[in-house]
Amino acid sequence: MDGLGRMRRHAAAFGRFAGLGTAVTLGASAALVLLSRWMPWQAANALTTVVSTVVATELHARVAFGHGRPGLTGHLKSGATTAVGWLVTSAAVGALAALRPGSGIVLQQTVYLAATALVGIGRYLVLRLGVFARRPRADRRTWAEARAAQAVAA
Repeated sequence: MDGLGRMRRHAAAFGRFAGLGTAVTLGASAALVLLSRWMPWQAANALTTVVSTVVATELHARVAFGHGRPGLTGHLKSGATTAVGWLVTSAAVGALAALRPGSGIVLQQTVYLAATALVGIGRYLVLRLGVFARRPRADRRTWAEARAAQAVAA
């Protein structure tokens, strides 16, 4: 594939990733606002992060990257990137609370969503280039195709 075709493929994948990620993040943000009324913000953030990560990993693997079901390994690797993201968003909102005690929900959500956007870019790079990277066709053989090739070779 030529360079322009590769750039288009990555741009399309990033567009799908961003659209899906934005939808899941906005849903998580709304859930975070509701849950933080009944539990500490950090706990609500952890809960919404776990649920939204599972949903987003399924969507990203299947829709954004055309990888199919991510499986346990894909979920664990994606979860690791989310753990780093959770630390970043928690630190951002924690810093806001320390610097501007009593700041309103709008500013809190602005900081949270801005940190989430930066985390999202990092997650895209890790997931696209590492976790759900397209392998050369020879490496994408099914188990049955690999066994048949071994039988022919023997």
